[in-house]
Amino acid sequence: MEDFEDDPRALGARGHRRSVSRGSYQLQAQMNRAVYEDRPPGSVVPTSAAEASRAMAGDTSLSENYAFAGMYHVFDQHVDEAVPRVRFANDDRHRLACCSLDGSISLCQLVPAPPTVLRVLRGHTRGVSDFAWSLSNDILVSTSLDATMRIWASEDGRCIREIPDPDSAELLCCTFQPVNNNLTVVGNAKHNVHVMNISTGKKVKGGSSKLTGRVLALSFDAPGRLLWAGDDRGSVFSFLFDMATGKLTKAKRLVVHEGSPVTSISARSWVSREARDPSLLINACLNKLLLYRVVDNEGTLQLKRSFPIEQSSHAVRSIFCPLMSFRQGACVVTGSEDMCVHFFDVERAAKAAVNKLQGHSAPVLDVSFNCDESLLASSDASGMVIVWRREQK
Repeated sequence: MEDFEDDPRALGARGHRRSVSRGSYQLQAQMNRAVYEDRPPGSVVPTSAAEASRAMAGDTSLSENYAFAGMYHVFDQHVDEAVPRVRFANDDRHRLACCSLDGSISLCQLVPAPPTVLRVLRGHTRGVSDFAWSLSNDILVSTSLDATMRIWASEDGRCIREIPDPDSAELLCCTFQPVNNNLTVVGNAKHNVHVMNISTGKKVKGGSSKLTGRVLALSFDAPGRLLWAGDDRGSVFSFLFDMATGKLTKAKRLVVHEGSPVTSISARSWVSREARDPSLLINACLNKLLLYRVVDNEGTLQLKRSFPIEQSSHAVRSIFCPLMSFRQGACVVTGSEDMCVHFFDVERAAKAAVNKLQGHSAPVLDVSFNCDESLLASSDASGMVIVWRREQK
């Protein structure tokens, strides 16, 4: 990966660099080595000694855990326009939202039956490219090809604020700062990342940086000190995020594959005593799902392994399963252009495929689990959203 130590902007922010403790990753690594001496090098999942955690999730194989009983419900209110993003609310089993290139966002309730569309948020004049729930689920932020972001109240669907992009460019992705939800990061078509204060509607001073291409994907680590951004030229940049000011300091650059758009980044911090390395899951248009290890506190990435999927042109996304740290093995889920949802065990050396769900009639663009993994939602390029019910053991 490229190091930006010699960049004048980086040199001017060394005090910020020191404010992020280098010892945090080193101390965690030492603790991990003490606990995981019986694991293969680079293991990212709980050890075989993690009986208590396995008991919480059921001491069964991943294939058994991720067996599905079929479709629970199909939402088709956005049919004929792609649904690029679908997300369950945080720590919630039954609230779901999805955005569409028809310019709207749907808020859905899955229980009590039958599942219903509670409200449709309208206001964007072009397609909605991305959205995110706030930590308390009372606010949603959305980005659009109309060069605006909007702040919505989830309770009644009101648009609280409309914020124009600082560059008047198409907005392509967004994410909340996980610790301070007053700050949202957006990426645009003019290659820029901006930290926005959603209360004032202003760009944060020092909170902007330029990438090599259109910014398609964003993800923070859990503490909110590291931000990764991916672009359509195949690069992933890491940034140090100043928790006090919202300023960004460019740290590292990884070229995943020159010219292959990076369409999804998901970060998972493994902070419990039974878990190991912080990890990053990346989709790029390489017909592969890529798993990276985060090796230091500046976001340096090291490729661990890849999994075969079909993705050459669509903006496909993937996720870590929310309960993976409590199981023997670790599962990730991804969309694919073969119209299937794929499950992979990142720990299994051979035959990593755990399950495959078939039912979509167009490329699957996004996937989302609810908090207890009882339901999985997937969206596709034709506007269909399918909610799948996992088999009850």
